[in-house]
Amino acid sequence: MTKSLFILLAMLAGSPAAAQELNLGAAPVPVHITATGNMSWSADAQTVTAAGNAKAVRGDVTIEADQLIAHYLKQPSPAAVSSPAASPAAAPFDQGNAQLDELEASGNVHIFTATDNAWGDKAIYSLKSAVLVLTGEHLKLTTPQDTLTARDSVEYYANQHMAVARGNALITTSDGRSIQADVITAYFATTQSSSQAGASTLAGLGQGGALERVEAVGHVVVRTKTDIVTGDRGVYLAATQQARLGGNVHIIQGQNELAGGDALVNMKSGTATLLAGPGGQVSGTITPGSGDTK
Repeated sequence: MTKSLFILLAMLAGSPAAAQELNLGAAPVPVHITATGNMSWSADAQTVTAAGNAKAVRGDVTIEADQLIAHYLKQPSPAAVSSPAASPAAAPFDQGNAQLDELEASGNVHIFTATDNAWGDKAIYSLKSAVLVLTGEHLKLTTPQDTLTARDSVEYYANQHMAVARGNALITTSDGRSIQADVITAYFATTQSSSQAGASTLAGLGQGGALERVEAVGHVVVRTKTDIVTGDRGVYLAATQQARLGGNVHIIQGQNELAGGDALVNMKSGTATLLAGPGGQVSGTITPGSGDTK
């Protein structure tokens, strides 16, 4: 498991200048929206709607969908500002007195950079709360190292430096290791300088957001090259590459199965060790010749 799993989400939230980013909050570079169908501007609703192969581009990050709705806020400005809908080929935001507040994508949503991809039926990015929410039946994020899928949603909270995958969430690495649970929460470190942090309210991961911890809750299943470990909850620490599972724990290796209160799983070596809880005991069923269980 690597920090690259949620890099794509970090790009959308804004990150240090050296990283690819879609900084919709403080950066002066506008977001450009295009569509092959139609584009409409509602002054009353303060929205621009693009339909038909709609696309939003900012730097190296692209959002494609059947429809894009940009919600913006008017800011006091003494200078005259051209209408966001003046150019149907490309509608810019975050300039003049029209500042992007929320971007909503629906229908065959694809968010991508040169290396990372995200798919869903709907995506909403809110600048006010610094939250990106992806939903849909075909929810999926991929990087060269990892794949994340979830049934209900994937949420990224920039200010809290964390991402949450809900509903049969699954992280799979390129070498076959995985963590599955009802809800998976990933926490990231931030090493931004004070000047970088002050440049935007959206603290990104990019260069300084190494994965620190993963918390898994509900029907947790950890798979290594040799073992399957299940439990009610689990915590993975990137520094040690170890996962600790608790609550109705089982270690399964071939036909062998051990049961206890806790288990320690070394995700690097693939070994799992059963631990007895306070005042408890461990038990198991061993089939001779079927493999080693620790």
